[in-house]
Amino acid sequence: MTQQDIQVVNQQLKRQGYDYQVQLITPFAEGAKQMFDLIRSNQCDIAFLTLFFINMENQQTSKLLQSIDVNSPRLNNYKNLLPSLTHLEMGLNQQGQPLYIPWGGGAYGFYINRDRVAKADVPVSVKELWLDKWKGRFSLNQSQQWYNIGLTLMSLGKSPFYFYELAQQDKFSQLESMEKENGQILKKLKSLYTNAGNFWKASTVFDDNLLIVSSWGPEIARENNKGGNWQMIPFQEGHMVWLDTINFVKDLTGSKLEAAEIFANYFIGKKVQSRISEELSMVAASKMAPVNKILGDPDQIFKQHMFVPPYDKRSYNIMSRMAGKALYNAQNN
Repeated sequence: MTQQDIQVVNQQLKRQGYDYQVQLITPFAEGAKQMFDLIRSNQCDIAFLTLFFINMENQQTSKLLQSIDVNSPRLNNYKNLLPSLTHLEMGLNQQGQPLYIPWGGGAYGFYINRDRVAKADVPVSVKELWLDKWKGRFSLNQSQQWYNIGLTLMSLGKSPFYFYELAQQDKFSQLESMEKENGQILKKLKSLYTNAGNFWKASTVFDDNLLIVSSWGPEIARENNKGGNWQMIPFQEGHMVWLDTINFVKDLTGSKLEAAEIFANYFIGKKVQSRISEELSMVAASKMAPVNKILGDPDQIFKQHMFVPPYDKRSYNIMSRMAGKALYNAQNN
């Protein structure tokens, strides 16, 4: 979201007689708990939630949101959204109504500096992140630890969402055993964290020591626009994917809700959606936007089985504790 976007929407609202203005609040989004706390404390009317945040931890966030009137006359751009994204199960309420409007997404990808790394040396498997040659040369996201646990599981030949699958099958004793200090997964996770050269929270960090950075995508476009040559590594195991969405809080009603719909409609319109694809190294949710040249066909990126799922509270807490142990081990060894 740019200041120009805010100005455009505010002008639209003024022209249409709405006595409301858009304000971007800080701090910016970092994770599911932070976003939940902001919504619960009534600090925002509209949120940009990553899809799986909505029903995480016993649907705590979904209870604070309202369903979307997909037939609202103020959401005339909704019809241009990719049909495969509009009614994903993890973003629906109990009545099967969407609690979200698709906005844009992509992969938790790893990008390599091709100005400093020859093509022959580009990793082909996530397993290579554990090699000594990459020690201190790549970064990990610290806030959303399930991605790093997913990488660890993929390196062991398991589904990146193995913890979620165990919880869905009520195999909680097996799930809890993952925390054992001598367990294969925790040891593997610790070694991944020890090998990492940087941990970022909200936005990817670039420095001279890093040859590979993990990123949601937008930071890569900015670096490449400045003359960089960061290219996504096509790991043979695939990529965990995410979808950012627009959401309305439950108490939003009347003319204020109408103003929110006008806001959302602008952000799923062709102008913004094209910018997502062309400038942010993301995949747009609208059919009106051009295909992202780096990530490619949305149907190939947005594969159902690679969407990060809405973890329950127990598996979420286990992953948090494991990641905490891994981070502590990395920082003290």
